[in-house]
Amino acid sequence: MTAISDALLAVIRAEFALELDGVHGEGHWGRVRDNGLRLAECTGADTRVVEMFAYLHDVKRETNGFDREHGPRAAALVAALDAALIPVAVPAREQLIYACRWHTAGLTEGDITVQTCWDADRLDLGRVGIRPNPRLLCTAAARDPDTIDWAYHRSRHRVQTSGMQGGK
Repeated sequence: MTAISDALLAVIRAEFALELDGVHGEGHWGRVRDNGLRLAECTGADTRVVEMFAYLHDVKRETNGFDREHGPRAAALVAALDAALIPVAVPAREQLIYACRWHTAGLTEGDITVQTCWDADRLDLGRVGIRPNPRLLCTAAARDPDTIDWAYHRSRHRVQTSGMQGGK
């Protein structure tokens, strides 16, 4: 069962200003979800937060290029969403907001769930031709060479995931 309801996915798609099939769109969201769930098996991260982060962290991007404020904008959207769309307790919602706000700041320190979110996103850099650098990853699970190879291959080939809902 996924933490992303059809209603939340509809909001995300409506809020997303870029191409759904672009480098920051649905394929990316699904691979970040898969990366995060794989990492969470080792890290013990809250999988509900990891899944919601995967779909929400880039939701307020205005460009596929440099967009310094998209993380804070995504965090503000999450904070404003009705609790029924984000069905987690307040501490988990705060983790999600923090992870979205700071995911592009290059941070590596934080709560294990937040670190897992950030690593899940960073492991999908191959989609833009960048091999993830282990020194920039937060968790031992993400720094594992086999994990990096697995994720890099998936992102370079834009592997589609089974995590999409709502018509996918």
